[in-house]
Amino acid sequence: MGTALADQYLAQRFAEIRSSFPGTAAGPYLDVSARCLLYSGARKAFDAYLDQNGDGTLDKKAMFKGVERTRELFARLIHADADEIAFTRNVTDGIATLAASLPWKAGDNVVLCESLEHPANVYPWHGMVKRHGITIRSVGQDAGHIPADKILAAADARTRVVAVSSVSFAPGFRLPLAELGAECRKRGILLVVDGAQSVGAIDTDVRALKIDVLATSAQKYMMGVYGVGFLYIRRELADTLEPVMLSRFSVDLGNEHEGSSGDTSAYVLAKGARRFDVGNYNYPATLAAAESLQLLLDLGPKEVETYVCGLTREFADRMMELGLPVYGGKSNLPGSPIVTVGKVLSTDHDATGDNDMMALHDFLVANGVRLGVRRGLLRFSFHLYNNRADIDFVVDLARKWLKTVGKAAA
Repeated sequence: MGTALADQYLAQRFAEIRSSFPGTAAGPYLDVSARCLLYSGARKAFDAYLDQNGDGTLDKKAMFKGVERTRELFARLIHADADEIAFTRNVTDGIATLAASLPWKAGDNVVLCESLEHPANVYPWHGMVKRHGITIRSVGQDAGHIPADKILAAADARTRVVAVSSVSFAPGFRLPLAELGAECRKRGILLVVDGAQSVGAIDTDVRALKIDVLATSAQKYMMGVYGVGFLYIRRELADTLEPVMLSRFSVDLGNEHEGSSGDTSAYVLAKGARRFDVGNYNYPATLAAAESLQLLLDLGPKEVETYVCGLTREFADRMMELGLPVYGGKSNLPGSPIVTVGKVLSTDHDATGDNDMMALHDFLVANGVRLGVRRGLLRFSFHLYNNRADIDFVVDLARKWLKTVGKAAA
């Protein structure tokens, strides 16, 4: 198939997928970075579980099989092995689980750019400060970017962890993970990544990027629901760790039933990251996640990234043509699923002190656009169910608003 035909086929495939997200009928949904529109296939799996729960026909063996399918699909999505994946409740749960299980020594340190990290990748490390006497080395941002060079410059022989986001939740800039991962691996520093704003929209290869730990959750770019997260821990690392919480699912019982007892003191930890599974799973959310993961794999992670980042670059360029202050200026590769608009990156989590930007936000919302506000900026986040019609709609509204307030394009 030629390039033109391939592009045409891909565009048609994404156009067809849009109908599987009923929420698109209500207007442009550009708040994926907060939570997604639920995929109809995931909804069907969720409903099937609830029906079986309601009529008393749940099959525990089938549920376990479904959990393992989800684990395998997520592993494929990030180019890992299933034994390197544990289930969590969310990103915070994943990072906190890892942080609490590392063999810290007083004087160890963690390096991060606290001003650009979500609290999920901040507080778990501070908890280790009080518990183990480690220190936090927080470097300053660089015009909205997490500065890889400053991160590495701050690391020393006592640095155990570099903690970063693959894409910041605001302003939505993408980190050069390959560069950072290669240097961290060379120095023996663990690279721990919050993938909430990238996995599902950006093709992520944990091996190629030399990521040691990645935490994410289903309710954003994996098009699922709250309550289920994924924790990748590189096998060689996971096999050295003792889980801070031990449960039946952390232990390798071989072919014995889960309720079997015996000499429990002679337990053997499960292989890899499986040792971090705790208790029964969030079955409905986990089974639903499998359908969304299957969709992403069927479409192709690289193709999804190309499509989504193509939309965000076009949107950023067109908003700048109107004279609106797209944060970071001219869009460049590599892209991200997020475009932010505003002049000043602030510390406000979900507000902006810029009256003009707030007025634009309110105008867009009043006309059916769903978007977010983070760190003083309007946040527009795209996914595979968005299209150029969404861009046209928002750009036309922004143009009308500019005329209303008497602001000419630059």
